[in-house]
Formats: sequence, C-alpha cells, structure tokens
Amino acid sequence: MTKSILITGCSSGIGYNAAHGLRARGWQVLASCRKEEDCARLRDEGFSSPRIDYEDEASIETGLSEVLNETGGTLDAVFNNGAYAIPGAVEDLPRGALRQIFESNFFGVHDLTRQVIPVMRKQGHGRIIQCSSVLGFAALRFRGAYNSTKFAMEGLTDTLRLEMHGTGIHVILIEPGPITTKIRKNSQGPFEKWVDWKNSARKEQYEKVFLPRLYDESGTPDTFELPPEAVTKKLIHALESNRPRPRYYVTTPTYFMGIAKRVLPTRGLDWLARRA
Repeated sequence: MTKSILITGCSSGIGYNAAHGLRARGWQVLASCRKEEDCARLRDEGFSSPRIDYEDEASIETGLSEVLNETGGTLDAVFNNGAYAIPGAVEDLPRGALRQIFESNFFGVHDLTRQVIPVMRKQGHGRIIQCSSVLGFAALRFRGAYNSTKFAMEGLTDTLRLEMHGTGIHVILIEPGPITTKIRKNSQGPFEKWVDWKNSARKEQYEKVFLPRLYDESGTPDTFELPPEAVTKKLIHALESNRPRPRYYVTTPTYFMGIAKRVLPTRGLDWLARRA
C-alpha cells in the first residue's frame, strides 16, 4: 500500500524539496502551506495541499481533517517542517515577538503532533519527524528567538520519544545546519515589525555587521551551506529505515557542534559561538 505523509511548510525550501522527493519515491504526499496562494500553486503541481498555519488553531484541525479524508483516515508520517525566524539581539526582542514565534515554531507544532498521535495509535504505527536545527542545541548570537523555539522543541520531542516507546510510533529529530532556503528573506518582515534597532544599544553593531548580512541579496551561500536535498536524504532514511535514529544531523556545522558540545566546557563553546 502507498504510504502517506503530511509535510508542513511546503511553499519553498526544505518542505518543497521533501514533497517532490518523497512523491518521486511513491509516497502519498500531503503538502501543506501557511498561505492559500502557495497551496494553490502546489495543487497546480499535482499535490493535495491543505492550508495549515501553525498560528491558526482552526487551520490545524481543518487541515488535518482534509488530510485524513484524502488518506481514508490513516497517516503514516508527519514532518513538522514549518518555521520562521525573528532575528535580533535578545535584549531587543519584546515579549510579543517571542509570543508570536512560539505560536508558530512550538505551540502549533505541538498541536498538530497531538492531533496525529490518536490516528497513529489506532493504526499501530507512525513516524513523527520534527525539523529542528543545529540551533536547537547550540546557540548563536542574534538568533535568540529562533534558538529558544528549537531548544524547546528538542526538549519536548525527547520527552515524547520516551513516552511513545512501545507504541509503534517513532519520534525523530532532524537537525540541519545552513541550508539554502528563504529563511533569511522571510525573517526580514518580522525583524522590521518587532526590533527597534535604531534605538538599540547595539545600533552600531546592527549597522556594520547584522543588517548587511540580513539584507544580502548576492545569493552567495554560507560556508558549508547545502541544498535542501541534503535534508530530504536524511528524511527518507528516517521514514523508510526499519530502525530510524532518534536524531539526524545535516551539514558539517551540525556534526562539529554536536562533537564540541560533548567535549568542550561551556566557556569553550561560548568562544566558538562568538566567532561564528
């Protein structure tokens, strides 16, 4: 029988590549997006594309209902991929900024995960795969909002994995480093909405270092940056292996920081992070 997977955040980047890659392998892919216009574009490409916006509780329920109607009430896997960033120094992030990003990157992911668990329990199997990040276990400056949502995701996912043992439901983290996506461009709007950098004590730092990087349109990839296919490759293993790993690293920086976190003291990690 054809296996089914719901993927969130499929408008571009990791989700878009994963949707095409898995469909090519024979999976029934339900490719959701936050915006209806992106869903319409994917439908034109032949996908079933329910609208799921993690910040909209009703869309999670209705979107999953559409998925289950499409699959006949079963779902073999969910890949919680949708997320965005609000860059800026922690001292410049107002409460509302953190509230909003947690609604999307954490609470919405948790909501959808909870709703698919009864489906997987009933069928006796399933895979819940969360797209985290190297920033889910190794912090970098000016990424505090994103760091904190991914750190929270990792803690909740580790707990869920322990609790799901013996149910036939595998819970898995994928932890990419730099991947070619639109996350930097997509973070410009949230940055402009929430961060009053002109009145920040770090104004000079924003002007000289941060803003040129945020608004860089040269297309030059970061050091060690990989295309989204690198994530799809690990996702395929997580989905199709008889014994999937609890964690999948993607890109050299993730492997490097994973080792560094195990062997270096906190001061050593801080020294590395300040130079990233």
